[in-house]
Amino acid sequence: MTPTLTALLCLGTRPKPTIWAEPGSVMPWGTSVTIWCQGGLEAQEYRLYKDGESRVWDRQEPLESRDKAKFSITHMTDVHAGRYHCNYFSPTGWSEPSDPLELVLVTGLLDKPRLSAQPSPVVTSGGNVTLQCASQMRFHRFVLMREGERQPSWTLGSQAAPHGGTQALFPVGPMTPSLRWTFRCYGYYSNTPQIWSDPSDPLELLVSGVSGKPSLLTQQDTVVTYGQSLTLQCRSDVSYNRFALSKEGAPDPPRQLGRQTQAGLSGADFPLGPVRPSHGGRYMCYGGHTLSSEWSAPSEPLDILLAGQLPYTPSLSVQPGPTVAPGENVTLLCQSQSSMDTFLLSKEGAADPPLRLRSQYRAGQHQAEFSMSPVTSAHGGTYRCYGSASTSPYLLSQPSDPLELLVSGPSMVPSPPTTGPGSADGPHWYLYILLTAAVAFVLLLSLLVLLLVLHQRRVKGRKPGAADPEPKDRGLHDSSSPAPAAQEESLYASMQDIQPEEGVELDHQQNTQDDPQGTTYAQVSQSRSRLRWGLATSPSPMSEGLLDSEDRQAEEDRQTDCQVGPFSEFLGFPFLNHKPPLSSPLQVTASDTPQDVTYAQLNCLTLRQETSVSPPSQSGKPPAEPSVYAALAIQ
Repeated sequence: MTPTLTALLCLGTRPKPTIWAEPGSVMPWGTSVTIWCQGGLEAQEYRLYKDGESRVWDRQEPLESRDKAKFSITHMTDVHAGRYHCNYFSPTGWSEPSDPLELVLVTGLLDKPRLSAQPSPVVTSGGNVTLQCASQMRFHRFVLMREGERQPSWTLGSQAAPHGGTQALFPVGPMTPSLRWTFRCYGYYSNTPQIWSDPSDPLELLVSGVSGKPSLLTQQDTVVTYGQSLTLQCRSDVSYNRFALSKEGAPDPPRQLGRQTQAGLSGADFPLGPVRPSHGGRYMCYGGHTLSSEWSAPSEPLDILLAGQLPYTPSLSVQPGPTVAPGENVTLLCQSQSSMDTFLLSKEGAADPPLRLRSQYRAGQHQAEFSMSPVTSAHGGTYRCYGSASTSPYLLSQPSDPLELLVSGPSMVPSPPTTGPGSADGPHWYLYILLTAAVAFVLLLSLLVLLLVLHQRRVKGRKPGAADPEPKDRGLHDSSSPAPAAQEESLYASMQDIQPEEGVELDHQQNTQDDPQGTTYAQVSQSRSRLRWGLATSPSPMSEGLLDSEDRQAEEDRQTDCQVGPFSEFLGFPFLNHKPPLSSPLQVTASDTPQDVTYAQLNCLTLRQETSVSPPSQSGKPPAEPSVYAALAIQ
């Protein structure tokens, strides 16, 4: 029979006991601790064993309940540190041993390590985080324990830390808001695995949720100086009863405070005390409830900038000058001969954070141009500029001399928008363009309508049956008519005064010397006269047809205003709009081109038109040629 089988027969089916320590398995020097061993109801004796010891460490009778026993250590020392297990004896024999219990002594002689979260102790729900336990004591191993658990959560071997000493990196997650995540870490050496260093400061991880985010503000400027008192205020309209303040990238755990109600808002004030360089950075705050481990969404970040930490002083100037009118373009120029990565422009008393611009090297200077376009009265105030390095963006140089910008005087005419479609002045210029285009469109449409009406009148005025119709309202005859040369016609307009005492005299002459093309001149000298239009042609059948057609149109033409508006010039008839006084000479000139028509417009505002041919004389003789006439010849 093998030894293993013999042991199993001796043990029988008795359950394995359970072992634990109270108040915990990690105990400081000199404190008392109780080790419990719990077995079956038939147990008659309990025994405690320590690894490395050949004898039984302790024996105890079961308590009245008979299912457990306790082993007391009144004064914890390094002798008690070690690994323990227990078993019990029953009428059927000895049980198998329990799982081991690590009883650890914290001597207080080894410095505590430092526990931090990377990248931040604030983690979103479901996210992961890395906890770093580091020490300059060069421990061989590190232990991470979660608060509320009896046994160590994780144990890892150490590795060299970037800044000396050793460290261990513990991945933790995924995070859930239903649990509290508070940790401590320890370090120890391999030759004494049950003697640990002092515990690190507790680190509570904040699991942020989606509930309403609070607001983070300060009563002071965000640019502070060394030694200045600084308090950050976290406020919320949600009834949170605890608040936490965290600094981005800081290894320290978030600071937590209870609720302080002010003006219907819940909040907490976080005094940072006299400002030191370590206070520069980006801060956020959170709100939470005592009965829940979940925190709110983070507030908007607040940057705290510490001035006077770099031994440089930039200069600040303004163009075009410190006094400007509203609407002007202003540029604030921050310069330094020393190397600067970033320039910041702050306005005294402003709630907004300082403006940041990357430095540019020009003409032996590091500089940045802060443009304001266009300025308003709100831009007036006192400005200062600072420089910073990329390695420490929250530590600033000495401030420049203050520059006061005064915005006064009448508003300047706003220039076209330079800040994009969202600028306040931009839409006005677009409106001006639209209005101008609309007016131009209306005028063009009116012109087209008028041209259409004139064209329709011309079509109505054409003589029916004529091979080449003539416009009636202008007394023209197209010289390009295809009629044979034998039937070439001349159009005469006879002007006869119906009042004998008021003569109308028209001098007709042909100046062949000055005008080789045969220019016809007509002179009319009478201020108050009525004109009679007549048509004299050769006695050809075509001429008689034209006369009959003219008779039919006479009555209609009498009602038509003979004066054409300013659009006649647009149509190509410059003389139609010319109204010379009747007391002044009126000259009608025939064009040099044989195809052109010479015409004249007679003002008909007070004239009556007649289209009948002069009647024959009573003597039966053919009528004499009118003594007063104007001839319009078609070349």
